[in-house]
Amino acid sequence: MDILFRRGQATVAEVMDDLPDPPTYSAVRSVLRILAGKGLVSHHEEGPRYVYAPSVDTDRARDEALRQVVRTFFDGSAEQAVTALLRISDGGLDAGELARLRERVRQARKSGR
Repeated sequence: MDILFRRGQATVAEVMDDLPDPPTYSAVRSVLRILAGKGLVSHHEEGPRYVYAPSVDTDRARDEALRQVVRTFFDGSAEQAVTALLRISDGGLDAGELARLRERVRQARKSGR
């Protein structure tokens, strides 16, 4: 997805060109087909090949990816996920970041999340 967001659109070969250690052509094509099935990517034909493009904005894709990670690795617990992020954070959080996080938690509580 990152490659498609950066490029705007790409063929399988172009996606492979941007990967540091690309898997096979068919593996990349399969992943793009799965993303298309989930509605995250669209494609059109250009000659003999498909050209893929993101069909969602970066925020929606990011939210969906994070939702999947939280479900898969943290049993759906946002608390466990945030704890892990804080544990692996390189420089810790400065006072401004902590204040913004507190405000977001306050807003989430207020809206019932």
